[in-house]
Amino acid sequence: MTLFERAAEPETGPAGDPDAGRRDLDRREARRMAVGWSLLGLGVVGTLVLGFMPAPYVIERPGPVFDTLGEVTAGGEEVPLIDIPGEQTYETSGTLDLLTVNILGSRENPPSWLEIASSWFDPARAVVAVETVFPEGVTEEQSTEQSAVEMRNSQQEAVAAALRELDYEYTGIVRVAGIVEDTPAVGLLEPDDEILSVGGTPIEDVTRLRELIAESGAGTPLVLGIRRDGRERELEITPVASDDDGRTPVIGVYTAADYDFPVDVRIQLEDVGGPSAGMMFALGIIDKLTPGEMTGGESIAGTGTIAADGTVGPIGGIRQKMHGARDAGADWFLAPAANCDEVVGAVPDGIRVFAVETLDDAIAAVEAVASGKGLDALPSCGAG
Repeated sequence: MTLFERAAEPETGPAGDPDAGRRDLDRREARRMAVGWSLLGLGVVGTLVLGFMPAPYVIERPGPVFDTLGEVTAGGEEVPLIDIPGEQTYETSGTLDLLTVNILGSRENPPSWLEIASSWFDPARAVVAVETVFPEGVTEEQSTEQSAVEMRNSQQEAVAAALRELDYEYTGIVRVAGIVEDTPAVGLLEPDDEILSVGGTPIEDVTRLRELIAESGAGTPLVLGIRRDGRERELEITPVASDDDGRTPVIGVYTAADYDFPVDVRIQLEDVGGPSAGMMFALGIIDKLTPGEMTGGESIAGTGTIAADGTVGPIGGIRQKMHGARDAGADWFLAPAANCDEVVGAVPDGIRVFAVETLDDAIAAVEAVASGKGLDALPSCGAG
């Protein structure tokens, strides 16, 4: 018998058992299978553990939609979102929807990696770094407070812009609503200080204050004229670059505009913060104070900050707001022109987007939608 022939014979155990070799192979195979399944189980467990671990991101998703011409729940009762008691108001139709963005997660309560992964595949959601929404050193409570101040300011600016559009006259002041820690304002400005001027230029609204601070630039001292406890004085303050973007000059105050309006306009909207509803507030006020139905019965949504002079500014979360508008039944969407780079290629099926830079642009777009004429001549962010 040759060597190769011998190798082909079945192995035998010490007692010449011909099945011993096969049983040994079976045991080795069983051990390999056990190790493989153990590794697979560890991988699954590890993936699950990682999936439920907190992530350094938050998720932006469409939030509630509110019709500025309709009613909302406030104080447990159904009330007009915009109420103008004591003034002649007119019937409206259609909708002028304001959009919101819901934030899932915070520094204190971050979302899991599983939630992050599922959101990456959802065009109605956006995954953003937590510091983008909640800067370092700012608590969730502080962020909520700032958002509430921004909402109050946006309402005041919306009323101012709408009444200015309708040729009402009024006066206004800008006051300090709060001081940001570790900023130039600490020790110089106090809550309730009235800001009268910047570098000798009178201040009538928050927008003008921001413009003049931006023009001075970070690192360049400027002179503020203020009124404190009824006494006017001047002080020098040097803006610094904002922690949010590292570029915008700021002095470190939350501001609020107080206007003496000839008309009592009440905007009743609870648990919603931020400045992005300003333009839609202004449109709703104008529609209620003017004869005729400005929308022509159409469902129109939009977003954008508003300044007292009618300037429409950019906002965050515009893609989520477009999806929220579409899901709420809107056919038309007004977007700040400054957000167009985020709009192009992201418009959901079923809505058409127009770009606006001013309140006049927004009014022209609404009236064109109502009449069905001149739509192609309106500025657009491009097709989705």
